[in-house]
Amino acid sequence: MYKGHSKVVVDSDGSTVAHMLKEMDEKASNVSIARSEDGQLGIGNNEEREWVCVVQALEPHNVRSVVAGSRNSLAICDDGKLFTWGWNQRGTLGHPPETKTENIPSQVKALANVKIVQAAIGGWHCLAVDDEGRAYAWGGNEYGQCGEEPERKDDTGRPLRRDIVIPQRCAPKLVVRQVAAGGTHSVVLTREGYVWTWGQPWPPGDIKQISVPVRVQGLENVRLITVGAFHNLALQEDGTLWAWGNNEYGQLGTGDTQPRSQPIPVQGLSGLTLVDIAAGGWHSTALTNDGEVYGWGRGEHGRLGFGDNDKSSKMVPQRVQLLAGEDIVQVSCGGTHSVALTRDGRMFSVKYLTHLLQFGRGDHGRLGYGRKATTGQPMEVPINLPAPKSVSGSGAEGYWISKLVACGGRHTLAIVEWKTDESKP
Repeated sequence: MYKGHSKVVVDSDGSTVAHMLKEMDEKASNVSIARSEDGQLGIGNNEEREWVCVVQALEPHNVRSVVAGSRNSLAICDDGKLFTWGWNQRGTLGHPPETKTENIPSQVKALANVKIVQAAIGGWHCLAVDDEGRAYAWGGNEYGQCGEEPERKDDTGRPLRRDIVIPQRCAPKLVVRQVAAGGTHSVVLTREGYVWTWGQPWPPGDIKQISVPVRVQGLENVRLITVGAFHNLALQEDGTLWAWGNNEYGQLGTGDTQPRSQPIPVQGLSGLTLVDIAAGGWHSTALTNDGEVYGWGRGEHGRLGFGDNDKSSKMVPQRVQLLAGEDIVQVSCGGTHSVALTRDGRMFSVKYLTHLLQFGRGDHGRLGYGRKATTGQPMEVPINLPAPKSVSGSGAEGYWISKLVACGGRHTLAIVEWKTDESKP
């Protein structure tokens, strides 16, 4: 997706934001910010960062996408290599845990012979899909979320291990286009546009888990899926947005707090053309083709972006007026914060065209603007990094632009590029 070398930077103030910076013309960097008690910033230690900083271990690789989980992170490279770092007590990094946490990215060797194109991180399990539509799962499996019966026994009658520390095939009969992982369940979208799920889709104890994929009835021609802790969203090709699952904060957008075991249309979005959706722990967002953002669900900590004076939960989608005019091109939701990425956002007081706007809980530095403040007011995240070595001292003017963002439980990742300001002599 993006050409050039890449490096990851980290900034921590209690949450983790990993902004992966990449340059065109072989000038690139990967960055991150926030809490790093489990090494999820990938900077070689478990210190927190309040500002964006570089994850050096990924510099030799061309990173095309990143995923931020609750306590760990992953990166996918152009050549299909998958790197993971952070918490590994349950095998969430894709290899046997020698230590509880790993603060330097390492390649998932079990997937070295396939080309991974997309991945997801759940509560303590991970999913990935390769370029041939084969899905893989690893990590915690006590609810069957990795697609293996957790109570299965071997030939001697002994229970098999609960955790799956080496990635293995899941949903082998399906040709998968996208994977999504919840707190204790998994959801996949097939190339035919159908949605399948398995694991424990409700808070543990509410319903019996299933380890064999079952098709979500009533959904077809689905273009995009996203999953929160225990709620799910599916966007159809015709623009209809459906939701199902837990709903205690109105995160389904149905006008009430009643859970739904079957998909139901999200209210308040008729007449809009949706191009992106995102689900956080207990909140949801949608993006229109006009660059407008709508939010609903849990509003505590200002994660919906409706301002410091309005942090209440919303039962139906409402437009985020504070982002009006910003021309947003992507949204991402974390545990208690959200990120919106603009198309250009050129400001004379800043040095890059595309900027990040974050809002929500700011303790642990998850918002990335240098202070531990919780705000419902979208604020621009500064990417104060030096110019690439290849252009340093050349006199050429340039700036960093963000290309992709990914929120985690207490951290955020982003891919950015270095752009030369060709408008100057």
